[in-house]
Amino acid sequence: MEEKGLGEYFMIDSAGTASYHAGEPPDPGSRRIAKKHGISLNGQYARQFIANDLTQWDYVIAMDSTNHSNIRQLGALTSGNIHLMREFDPEGPGDVPDPWARGDEAFLETYTIIRRSCEKLLEHIIKEHHLLQ
Repeated sequence: MEEKGLGEYFMIDSAGTASYHAGEPPDPGSRRIAKKHGISLNGQYARQFIANDLTQWDYVIAMDSTNHSNIRQLGALTSGNIHLMREFDPEGPGDVPDPWARGDEAFLETYTIIRRSCEKLLEHIIKEHHLLQ
């Protein structure tokens, strides 16, 4: 039996709780920092998180407490958990800062927080679901 690659276990999406950027590409600051780290954001466009998303995902990860609250108000996640991203941050909990209009250093800080939090989130998911046995 052929072993699955780790990426085959995941489907990942992104959405915001507000609709004002729906249909727009990522912020130029996000694109610059992503490109510097070898990540392509080509073909990505903002969309609004909707109640139906709660039925499709095992994990919903909010960047800050306002979005966390907005998601919880939509209803209960049917098959998983709603978390704040920084619950997985080894440097401490809190909100991921919004870098908008604060320059590339702020985008780099946000990228760094999300990167290290995602690494720990991945470790949590692997352990929780026994993926690498």
